[in-house]
Amino acid sequence: AAGRPRLSAWLLGSASLLYSLPTLALFALLVPVLGLGCAPALLALVTYALPVLLRALVAGLASVPAPVKEAATGMGLSPWQRRWRVELPLALPALLGGLRVASVTLVSAATVAAYISAGGLGTLILTGLDQGHTEKILVGAGLVAAMALLLDQALGAVQRRLPAVG
Repeated sequence: AAGRPRLSAWLLGSASLLYSLPTLALFALLVPVLGLGCAPALLALVTYALPVLLRALVAGLASVPAPVKEAATGMGLSPWQRRWRVELPLALPALLGGLRVASVTLVSAATVAAYISAGGLGTLILTGLDQGHTEKILVGAGLVAAMALLLDQALGAVQRRLPAVG
């Protein structure tokens, strides 16, 4: 898709349309087909991750300078070799940036998955809401926030270790 503007526009547009669905609405659409539990939650989480990762990958590949691509071709690399050995490594910082955004988004969406019996920390929050226990709500929300922050910090540390491109 990165090398084909029309395909890229179609894929990114379709992915963005899926990403714009509210989490609870997507769960509601998936439950009649997949039932309650982890299956609809996993499909929804993948649905939310793909647009972010796809956009980051396309942007990262598009940011590879044309002279670098030409040099790789001039060295005799096939299009696939050029993509895997040159372009993807140079696009990795952008892809990791997208992974950071997707991971924090998925932590929050996974919390809402408790509504469809998928378990997780969202269950603690829902139980607290049902029982009127502020402590359970705060502990669940605090743990979810801590998980998102730690995940973002860990991926940020990996991203900072990558060599600068450009």
